[in-house]
Amino acid sequence: MTSASSSARNSQNAAGITYASAGVDVEAGDRAVELMKDAVKATHNSSVIGGVGGFAGLYDVSKLLTFKRPLLATSTDGVGTKVAIAQAMDIHDTIGFDLVGMVVDDIVVVGAEPLYMTDYIACGKVVPERIADIVRGIAAACSVAGTALVGGETAEHPGLLGENEYDVAGAATGVVEADALLGPDRVRAGDVVIGMASSGLHSNGYSLVRRVINHAGWALDRQVSELGRTLGEELLEPTRVYAADCLDLARAFPLTADASVHGFSHVTGGGLAANLARVLPQGLIATVDRATWELPAIFKLVSELGNVPLADLERTLNLGVGMVAIVSPEAADAAVNRLNDRGLPSWIMGTVEENSDSIVKAGPDYVQGAKGVDGGAVRLVNAYA
Repeated sequence: MTSASSSARNSQNAAGITYASAGVDVEAGDRAVELMKDAVKATHNSSVIGGVGGFAGLYDVSKLLTFKRPLLATSTDGVGTKVAIAQAMDIHDTIGFDLVGMVVDDIVVVGAEPLYMTDYIACGKVVPERIADIVRGIAAACSVAGTALVGGETAEHPGLLGENEYDVAGAATGVVEADALLGPDRVRAGDVVIGMASSGLHSNGYSLVRRVINHAGWALDRQVSELGRTLGEELLEPTRVYAADCLDLARAFPLTADASVHGFSHVTGGGLAANLARVLPQGLIATVDRATWELPAIFKLVSELGNVPLADLERTLNLGVGMVAIVSPEAADAAVNRLNDRGLPSWIMGTVEENSDSIVKAGPDYVQGAKGVDGGAVRLVNAYA
């Protein structure tokens, strides 16, 4: 007697195995491109050559001929486990801001203008509307950053990812004039540290956050009075994209002036102190005063729900600071005013000084070098406001 499963196999073999029967729908991928292409085109400027769908994205870099010594800057990143929140809520048009922010805001740290970006989406099943939503979000964030989205790829991985699962990644390239390059070599004792507010959790530390929420047994649709919305809405808040603000600040306060920007630090994985230490030279220390800002409600909530130690919070989450500028003292007040006038809440949070022997170089409040960079140090003082 032939079993039902054997009959099914025989029937399939008789019909022939197709790519579609293996779980890959090429036509769905084509429909996704049709749904997203207008959003992608909206990011294009006169430097983008060709349209959507080519094997390679082309970008005219003729303007580099006007540079004395152009330096290309590149960055690549993903969104991390925040995609699990988007998938659980079935909201996919905001995750693009998280991707773009993680990539282009690493580039502007050195003063480079992000020129163009590409993306990659891996999924278990191509649902055209979902893929289009993701890419529309990426395109919208690229527009905010002033970056062209010149290409991308959607890959269907049945059997590796579930039908409703996906992951996203991206890469970008920027350019900076060599004598305008920002970084540790520019930072001096006496410089001022400016904090720029985050929009929320951004895209780092979600493994900790999700663990805390699961431990507390809270659902994503739970209304949370401290947040003024549901938990899921708060967790899905898009990452703030700082690229245009940082470039505007660097151009307004160039290195050739006494009032100048010397560096930026993008506060991502590792938290404020570790990322700030990466852009300080050896021998200098930034003292950051926690009392200059109040922890946003979501960070207090995570701390309380999970009884998470402060030291662990500070080396995992941004705690309300998404980007930092290091400027000369002559630029400090004007830089803060300029950022606030652009709608980006900013404030003076610390200063840079010589790292003397009198400074206590131990404990969780002191960070020396980070992420393989043997640079300067950061000291956190006082309690949060």
